[in-house]
Amino acid sequence: MKKISRREFIKTSFATAGTVVASSGMAKAANAVPRREEPLATLIDISKCIGCEECVFACQESNATKFPKPKKPFPKMVPTSRVPVEDWSEKQDVTDRLTPYNWLYIQHAQVNVDGEEIELTIPRRCMHCENPPCVKLCPWGAAKQEDNGLSRIDSDLCLGGSKCKTVCPWDIPQRQTGTGLYLDLLPSMAGNGVMYKCDRCYDKLENGEKPACIEACPEDVQIIGPRDEILKQAHKIAKEIGGYIYGEHENGGTNTIYVSPVPFDLLNKKIETGVGKPHLFKVKDLMADGTNIAKAMIIAPIAGVLAALGKIHMQSKEKK
Repeated sequence: MKKISRREFIKTSFATAGTVVASSGMAKAANAVPRREEPLATLIDISKCIGCEECVFACQESNATKFPKPKKPFPKMVPTSRVPVEDWSEKQDVTDRLTPYNWLYIQHAQVNVDGEEIELTIPRRCMHCENPPCVKLCPWGAAKQEDNGLSRIDSDLCLGGSKCKTVCPWDIPQRQTGTGLYLDLLPSMAGNGVMYKCDRCYDKLENGEKPACIEACPEDVQIIGPRDEILKQAHKIAKEIGGYIYGEHENGGTNTIYVSPVPFDLLNKKIETGVGKPHLFKVKDLMADGTNIAKAMIIAPIAGVLAALGKIHMQSKEKK
């Protein structure tokens, strides 16, 4: 079996796909200024990623001001085993998994394609579901979805209870202890911190800029645009390379769309998964479940009130 380099494989086997990516339609989607009022999706072409981690470092640099600054010593939980301490403040240089200080990382998979073994690298972060359970089932109203489809966690309102992580099919959000609203309200009884995840650089999008990971990528692995256009491009590339799509239907549809030259069930067997390292399984629509729909209907008005009270508290705190 011949083993070839990542770059060599891409330059030969996917030369045609490169032509597709460079097409006028793709260029239009890549250069379009995102509009806040329409759902935006990102397309990640795995066949182009070389695993350089430029996107990872750009994400960290761009979002550094949003990262937690925990206060120590941490309040003790009652009972002590109820909510475990999760402290990444001394491990901010970790880049091989998701953490409160690392919202994007690169997964690696050694796969066989037409008798040739290659390494595929996969940028992983929040999938930004179209109907996100993390938003609909957050009891505090701290998780929200913008008009453009991105979901984010308001660190000023989050109590760190990790409901968002529990209901996320990929266990994306990560907790940092010793920061957030719980320190003012219930330091021994609440969620022991704040949950963090990719917010797709919502502040950049509001200013008509691209997310940092897209801007920094030297290989144009990602593009962003209206979801319907992104899906058309994904299917076009997949047809050209005999590839596969992930995110179009997972969990009812996401705004992160992957295209791969190999099946995702094969990739899932080859990547390292676990805490902070999401899988690539097929995922059913969790919000189509009657129980979750009922919970969301009950939670929504309560969460709205709690979020409003939280904002009032933060405003009064800032005035002091």
